[in-house]
Amino acid sequence: MGAVLPPAFYARPTLQVARELVGKVLVHAAPAGTAAGMIVEVEAYSGESDPACHAATGFTRRNAPLYGPPGLAYVYVNYGLHHLVNAVTEPEGAPAAVLIRALEPLAGLPLMRNRRAAAGRALPAAALCRGPGNLTSALGITLEQNRVDLSGERLFIEDRGLPPPRLAWSPRIGVSVGADRPWRCCAAGNPHLSKPVWGCAPSPRRPLAGTP
Repeated sequence: MGAVLPPAFYARPTLQVARELVGKVLVHAAPAGTAAGMIVEVEAYSGESDPACHAATGFTRRNAPLYGPPGLAYVYVNYGLHHLVNAVTEPEGAPAAVLIRALEPLAGLPLMRNRRAAAGRALPAAALCRGPGNLTSALGITLEQNRVDLSGERLFIEDRGLPPPRLAWSPRIGVSVGADRPWRCCAAGNPHLSKPVWGCAPSPRRPLAGTP
């Protein structure tokens, strides 16, 4: 067990939160059991001026959590199929969040396998939480966790003092607008990344524009 990240951790610039979330541990303590994984891939989405952010069209009932207090979980259904989990960042009223895209499983692997098998996908450990929809399926995260306080006791992110990974930044993937922004942050070379081939590569010699 580690120290659960407090709301103040999230009440900062989104890119800073994104880079510091890589290497932290996402935990879901559900009635069926507890499952956890080290965060190895995230994407930042920030403000109404970001065309890929859900707040680009302004405040709606769906994206209301983005405008809420920092440290909330923002869970939504993507294309009517997959649940995606985000950590809300920045001060209240400033819509922004970090999408968690991939985990390296640490605990609850049998439970994760059962959940993924129920979806017809019996996969090896390296693929259980590879991709934002897969990790929520493996951890049992649904719309019931939308707006949950990530500093609580059920769904939370903690610092276990794991060795910090070498970070790599790349453009965001899976979006049709704003894809040029290098706001995808990964643990370089980790086998659990959602797109290890044309996604994250080793950190460039010179920082990419827009990265912290």
